[in-house]
Amino acid sequence: MAGSEDDSTAGLLGAVADTLVPGARIEDDGALTAALAPVARAVEARRPGSDFAAWSRADREALVGELLADPDAPAAVALARVLRVAARTFYADPGSWPGLGYRHMQPGTSWPPAPDVAPATIAVDELADVYDVIVIGAGAGGGVAACVLAEAGLRVLLVERGEALRRADLPRDHQRNARVFTGLERQVDPPVLGNPRFIGDVAVLPTEARWNNNAMTVGGGTRVYGAQAWRFSPEDFRMGSTYGEPFEDWPIAYGDVAPFYDRVEWEMGVCGPAEPRPYDGARQRGYPMPPIAPNAGEPVLARGAQALGIATAAVPLLINSVPYGGRPACIRCGTCVGFACHADAKTGSHNTTIVRAVASGRCDLLTGTAATRLLTSGSAVVGAELARAGRHLTVRARHVVVSAGAIETARLLLASGVGTAHDQVGRHLQGHVYAGAVGVFDDQVQDCVGPGPSISTTDFRHHNDGILGGGILACEFVPTPIEAYTKLSTAGVVPAWGQAGADALREAYTRTQFVVGPIQEVPAAASRVTLEPSVSDANGMPAVRLLADAPEPNDRRAAEFLGQRAEEWLRASGARTATRLRWALSRGPSAGQHQAGTCRMGTDPRTSVTDTWGRVWGHDGVTVADGSLHVTNGGVNPVLTILALAWRVSEQLAGELAA
Repeated sequence: MAGSEDDSTAGLLGAVADTLVPGARIEDDGALTAALAPVARAVEARRPGSDFAAWSRADREALVGELLADPDAPAAVALARVLRVAARTFYADPGSWPGLGYRHMQPGTSWPPAPDVAPATIAVDELADVYDVIVIGAGAGGGVAACVLAEAGLRVLLVERGEALRRADLPRDHQRNARVFTGLERQVDPPVLGNPRFIGDVAVLPTEARWNNNAMTVGGGTRVYGAQAWRFSPEDFRMGSTYGEPFEDWPIAYGDVAPFYDRVEWEMGVCGPAEPRPYDGARQRGYPMPPIAPNAGEPVLARGAQALGIATAAVPLLINSVPYGGRPACIRCGTCVGFACHADAKTGSHNTTIVRAVASGRCDLLTGTAATRLLTSGSAVVGAELARAGRHLTVRARHVVVSAGAIETARLLLASGVGTAHDQVGRHLQGHVYAGAVGVFDDQVQDCVGPGPSISTTDFRHHNDGILGGGILACEFVPTPIEAYTKLSTAGVVPAWGQAGADALREAYTRTQFVVGPIQEVPAAASRVTLEPSVSDANGMPAVRLLADAPEPNDRRAAEFLGQRAEEWLRASGARTATRLRWALSRGPSAGQHQAGTCRMGTDPRTSVTDTWGRVWGHDGVTVADGSLHVTNGGVNPVLTILALAWRVSEQLAGELAA
């Protein structure tokens, strides 16, 4: 390796990648090779003039191990960077999957079985001058709002910042799965350029987890979510009464939302167990579909739960277990959460409520368009300013429904000066901290039969000693190879690099089960969405600044408690090792696709943003219909509550506008 430093790094990248992840082949983008200069110097110092690729694997690994020993040293930083790229590239390659035992499709399954048709959209020039209602955001809440209002006879404009993507536009690209962050731009992310956010004073990009995207496309997060369809329990609406401060009660009760849970479950389609579970509220009727059949992990975990006296049941899912609503049943593939459903069996607003809204003939769907400001006349909202491909336009309406997700909904209200009289907009941003454990068994417990979550317990949702609230636990979705590598190496179950790491992952993959769940976070007023007036996005709108507070002690206790229960469950099920998974806890935001709480409903304008029907205090003509309304976010996935609340407030609004 004699010669210039440029010469010394030539060809080094491939040898380093193969050392870190045996068999990895990565493209040289120039920056990676340049970063390896400290490694090249170390190679030259150890064996002057030698070719690192010609070293034995044992010798290469010995040097790499020495360099990684000081994680802050330039050589270690460069190696860690190459490792990230090598691992994601190798484990996203289908050629690596047979060695792990991973299958992305079940044998004999053909797909897609249904035509790929996206909802019809309109061009800007087709916009009407005035609408009855403009709905901003075509995700879970916005899809419901558009459907309910259009079917009530109102003329609706549904505006979505992203595009109406077909299944072909959302390929099974494991490096761009919406559940993992590899640093690559994903189809449901906004463009990296022109869309900064700030965590405190630190700028973050949409390709980073801390940006907290909730999928920007028609259907929003429902295009790529895991579709767990839990109701909030009666206690979830009465957290203040149940536990005291710092929790507060909702201004409505479980009984106010229950009819709309039922409506969503039957009109959109949810599969679930027939028997009630601990902390379930009263039901009008059961689920319209039986649960999805068990996979290999279910009987193993069922035996462990029985030994511990834990009550278990199937996981409720917005997924067709049988043909329903004109769509086929789940094909049990190994690429569910984070991916679009290529069988069209996963229920989202894109293939249910938005289809119905457009089919009514009274809903125009405008995509690739951002709402930048609400138009006001005095204290009334009378329309919205929209931006599309550098063009700004205004559209007027009798009413505006904002359903852009907790972060963007708050941002739009703040930028418009709507609802801001008492400094409540943007506060109490929350999501879900997750907790759980991973168990490695002697026998196969992972057969890649999706979606994955086939058994759960709600025993720990409430009334746990020393804990405010709690959460559910369920076996996880089928992990993609990238996800399995990341989680198992981070937890120390397998080495992160080298031949030992590759061998350990191959041995562990089919013998591994994850048991995880969200905890009910304690909302904090200081966890909030604000604006960064000195930095604007590509549309000229102030960038989001997310402010954080210190971690809430109860969140730590609750996560530790749920992790312990998961570890005990796995050990009782026969796991030879059980390792607790530890997510980093930081007070707000842990928002992601579970973001909630920035426009909380209430009865007092001084402490809330909307009334019990989502109407923004102090302003006529504007309603919120998304997770922003949540006073607390439950210890379960919140999408069913988002859908149900959107149905509730939209029916009320339809009646008011028709009067």
